[in-house]
Amino acid sequence: MTEYRRFYIPNAMWFFTVNLAERKNNHLLIDNIDELRKAFRYVKQRKPFRIEAIVIMPDHLHCIWTLPPNDADFSVRWNMLKGRFSRAIDRGERISKSRQKRRERGIWQRRFWAHLIQDQDDCNRHVDYIHWNPVKHGHVEHVIDWPYSSFHRYVKQGVYEKNWGNNANNEIDGIE
Repeated sequence: MTEYRRFYIPNAMWFFTVNLAERKNNHLLIDNIDELRKAFRYVKQRKPFRIEAIVIMPDHLHCIWTLPPNDADFSVRWNMLKGRFSRAIDRGERISKSRQKRRERGIWQRRFWAHLIQDQDDCNRHVDYIHWNPVKHGHVEHVIDWPYSSFHRYVKQGVYEKNWGNNANNEIDGIE
């Protein structure tokens, strides 16, 4: 079995990609967006962190978190969040024999992608990538049209203009 090594750094900023186990034609996250929001609130109340940017796609999500001083454990936060969301929605997903043995649901991929944000340039590229993702995947033509994104907050703050990220723009550099 592959051994995953994670670096845990207090007060760090991290980019994450978290996928559903079954991605094809799966809209579970946006179909249950209220339960996902509740799961985020639940975890943030118990293990605080700041969401710098986020996009919820039908079958995966990307986000950037800043962890508090003296607390570097993002893995426990993801475990809590995935568990809380999973318990809140109806059963019915396909569950592999391996997951059945471990009494797991078949909603989430077991692992997630984590990248330590190195500097402001790195942060800017990842925030752009997060907000561009719905256009990249063909869900909308304009970033502003995707409702499950922190892009709207960034527009209100004056970081982006409303028309940033339409199909006429150049492709945003890939991060994945």
